[in-house]
Amino acid sequence: MRVLVIGANGKVGSHVVHKLKEAGHEPVAMVRKEEQANQFKKENVLTVLADLEGDFHKAFNDVDAVVFAAGSGPNTGADKTIIIDQEGAIESVDLALKHGVKRFVLLSSMGADNPKAADQIKHYLYAKHRADEHLQKSGLNYKILRPGALTNDEGTGKVNLHEGQPEKGSIAREDVAEVLTELVISPSSENKILNVIEGDQPIKEVFKG
Repeated sequence: MRVLVIGANGKVGSHVVHKLKEAGHEPVAMVRKEEQANQFKKENVLTVLADLEGDFHKAFNDVDAVVFAAGSGPNTGADKTIIIDQEGAIESVDLALKHGVKRFVLLSSMGADNPKAADQIKHYLYAKHRADEHLQKSGLNYKILRPGALTNDEGTGKVNLHEGQPEKGSIAREDVAEVLTELVISPSSENKILNVIEGDQPIKEVFKG
């Protein structure tokens, strides 16, 4: 399967690229800078130079699925959050539809179900909420993943993956990437919103069968 990874140079996205390759699939790393592309090329990973703030329709040529793992980052203002996390995701969904892509996996955030209740980063959660909502209404086969607080710890390979009421907790970015990878290559869990934090469920067992 050829999978476009939007946000491939990010801390989660880079893990997704490598995990897809390890699983025998063909990731296409979407990056903004030539030096980022060169790094992936050294690893024999296909790349496409494109920017969510510009015209990036070419990135969707000849791909089977999309993982949207891009984010504006913690050091930018609300304007960048709207441009990248909300409008970038929304346009990506629309382009996937236009190009006949059938499967779309979106990295969201815990709290995006009810941004009005948030005490902090309300603009970020509203942006995620709007993107999630747009994907749900798009007609694409979707999977939305809402992780708890992200850490840079080494992944454990074990999680608590669940629907419904979120349970507070944290999770390593590497484990989030592994779940995203399994979601995009697994035929199960179509049209679902899933919460994930660290836990006791081996990721491979969760998606077995």
